[in-house]
Amino acid sequence: MSLADVLDPLRQPLVTVLGTPVSWTEVLGFGSGALCVWLVARQHLANWPVGIANNVFFILLFAQSGLYADAGLQIVFIALAAYGWWTWTHGGGSGTDSLPVRSTTRAEWVLLLAAGAVGTLALTVLLDRATDSTVPFWDALTTALSLAATYGQCRKLVESWWLWIAADVVYIPLYAYKELYLTSLLYVGFLTLCLVGLRNWRRGLTARQREFTEAAA
Repeated sequence: MSLADVLDPLRQPLVTVLGTPVSWTEVLGFGSGALCVWLVARQHLANWPVGIANNVFFILLFAQSGLYADAGLQIVFIALAAYGWWTWTHGGGSGTDSLPVRSTTRAEWVLLLAAGAVGTLALTVLLDRATDSTVPFWDALTTALSLAATYGQCRKLVESWWLWIAADVVYIPLYAYKELYLTSLLYVGFLTLCLVGLRNWRRGLTARQREFTEAAA
């Protein structure tokens, strides 16, 4: 049995949304993606393995839809998930088994913004010249934003939620344009969960700062 034979059932339509068939791949991506973001908002370690499963479903989905940067991005996400999984359990330093939420430093912002700008430009040129992508800039922009946000998530930077929010604002109409309506709806849910996550992580950061102040007093 070939790989194509194994994957073919996932490509079959399950339901129809607005006259467009929705495959098993998109439905499974919807469910695992929503669960992953909910777990991140709660700072639950299980978000990493669930997120890896979500990445695999989205590799298949985006490659079929011509969103090549987004498909390739999922491979990078898997590597970052492994890093984030380790960091959340070992990156808090001596005397702790977890990584605390913190604010992004000025140096980190400079690095993230510079990398995002360069990455967006380079990917736009690559997608425009080397693929049949109809949305090279928007595909590249969301890729760069998502990578920056995922790095921030790995380090538990509270402002990483703002990067996810910016990416989701672009993803929602982009996926609707590519007729991935269920995925577009999923990202509306992601946007809502990002706002919840931002609130929860801010509360965690405030509580940690309060504990530090009280301990120093």
